[in-house]
Amino acid sequence: MSEKTQIPSYFEGLKELRANLSNMLPAEALQVFDKDAKALQKKHVSILKLNKGDKAPDFSLSNATGETIKLSDLLENGKVVLTFYRGTWCPYCNLQLNQYQQALSEIQDAGAQLVAISPQTPNESLNIKEKNELQFEVLSDNGNIVARQYTTVFKNDDTPINTMAALGFDFDAHYSDDSKEIPIPAVFIISQDGTISFASTEGGDYRNRVEVSTIINALKNS
Repeated sequence: MSEKTQIPSYFEGLKELRANLSNMLPAEALQVFDKDAKALQKKHVSILKLNKGDKAPDFSLSNATGETIKLSDLLENGKVVLTFYRGTWCPYCNLQLNQYQQALSEIQDAGAQLVAISPQTPNESLNIKEKNELQFEVLSDNGNIVARQYTTVFKNDDTPINTMAALGFDFDAHYSDDSKEIPIPAVFIISQDGTISFASTEGGDYRNRVEVSTIINALKNS
């Protein structure tokens, strides 16, 4: 591991994010989002659709610039880390992807490419890529076709969506359909032979995410 790269801590980043959100959002709105996250944690217990040892289904998805990216093509160059996230509007997703970018060289040094997937449109994928200066592929999984094979997909509740709208955020504008379905965040490491060597989620509570240090350690041991 490079001595120049300090692996960021999501737990520490979360504390700072929470402090910022407390200052930015009305207390009532933050309470709505937190209540939603806690309810999702209780509701979704068995989340992962694939686990260590399973074969990863191949897929082809558009990246932020409209280019088609195929998993099997990526695997020709090494292992692949897949991370499923909710959207540009989610501050926890932005924190997670930003931290993964900070540790990208460590992930690459461990012989892997990082790929982030959400049901957002390519334009929104481009937005999150530019916003966080991401140097890895951000793919659009319209309709959560791929996500359903890897993790749990659910319909976002009207209450947080309406609260977002009151704050000026148009949830539906990020997606090409009106299903309001999003994936529960999860991370998978896929070996070159297509076998999943690592599968993890921090549960339905989307405020929690898999630490990048956990991913790097898993890469080194896979």
